[in-house]
Amino acid sequence: MTDGFDRLRHRVEQELPAAVQLRHELHRKPRLSGDEAATRDTVLAALPSGTSARPVAGTGAVLRIGGTGSAVAVRAELDALSVTEGTGLPWASEHPGVMHACGHDVHLAATVALARAVEAVGGPAPLVVVLQPREETYPSGALEISESGVLAEQQAGATVAAHVQPLLPTGTVACSPGPVNASSDEFTVTVAGRGGHAAYPHQTADPVVALASVVVALQSMVSRGTDPMTPVVLSVTTLAAGSAPNVVPDEATARGTVRSLDPAAREVILERLAETVDLVSRAHGCTGRVEVTEGEPVLENDAGIARAAAPLLRRLGAEVDDTLRSAGSDDFAYFSQAMPSLMMFVGTGGAGQRLHSATYAPGDEYVGHVAGALLAGYLAAAEVVTGGAKKVPDSKHASAEGTGGRP
Repeated sequence: MTDGFDRLRHRVEQELPAAVQLRHELHRKPRLSGDEAATRDTVLAALPSGTSARPVAGTGAVLRIGGTGSAVAVRAELDALSVTEGTGLPWASEHPGVMHACGHDVHLAATVALARAVEAVGGPAPLVVVLQPREETYPSGALEISESGVLAEQQAGATVAAHVQPLLPTGTVACSPGPVNASSDEFTVTVAGRGGHAAYPHQTADPVVALASVVVALQSMVSRGTDPMTPVVLSVTTLAAGSAPNVVPDEATARGTVRSLDPAAREVILERLAETVDLVSRAHGCTGRVEVTEGEPVLENDAGIARAAAPLLRRLGAEVDDTLRSAGSDDFAYFSQAMPSLMMFVGTGGAGQRLHSATYAPGDEYVGHVAGALLAGYLAAAEVVTGGAKKVPDSKHASAEGTGGRP
């Protein structure tokens, strides 16, 4: 697994200056979910043999580097967020109201550095670059790619990804086995009552009061209805009712999310959500219903790949955290359901730094940090897909670089 580690690492380092310039270009011209074609084309132009990429999921693409046999897929996200940038950087977004506020520009640039290194000096397994659209919204780009069969066609036997994480200090990479990101489902609660004049509440069935009771009941449903050793988060984030202060409306609505690190708890909490809304609403003389939009499943890291990646990360100088779990979600989870997978979190530190904020823009040095993490994950996953067998790298530059066998 570790054969050729230094050669690939050095080549990745040589690719970083160009990758940083690519990061600036991507950050200046962000695109929202579903509109990532220009971002995709910019990245493909920087990739070796980018013109041979296969379109997938509308605005995404898949590109294979290397010869035949089982491959390792590396995922990078194309989309930006509806955020007005406030960093003041010279390469800040030129598109009003759109920003790479989640580090996807860093992930893309790092992936290009790794891909160019593997193309140049070869690697223990072919590399499949997955440029994924719509990570930040529904319908999920990862789900569409996973269901399309393209990864099976490319003989991908494992997938790897890395994500910047300001909750971790600089120099730390989380590489935890097992569940690391929660499932995430969105719900809409609608309480229907009987409206009327606010001066005569006894003539109404007030859905506002009923909904307020529903919201309180939902919070205690988690604290008293689920195992405290099983992480579950239920958040009500929007409320809407009425249009005038002297009118009791006919309906009131609430929206929110349910997250869990356990699939069984996910099913239980969604069932109890519907029951609670129904019963509390009826207690107030109203009716209640719940609509659930099923989101990402639990993201499970393959224990074998995680264990194999950890010593490689340490060789890169990283402090390895094998305990981090998060109620955040990522649609990379769909890949983890389909094959052995590894999601790593690369610390960017910094007081007050928050993902999805208008001022979140990790320094250019993190392109190298993420590229190093992806390199470690790629080599660890290659051990799984090849069964540890040495392979001759299939690279158009291999003979010129003196890499006739696995480095």
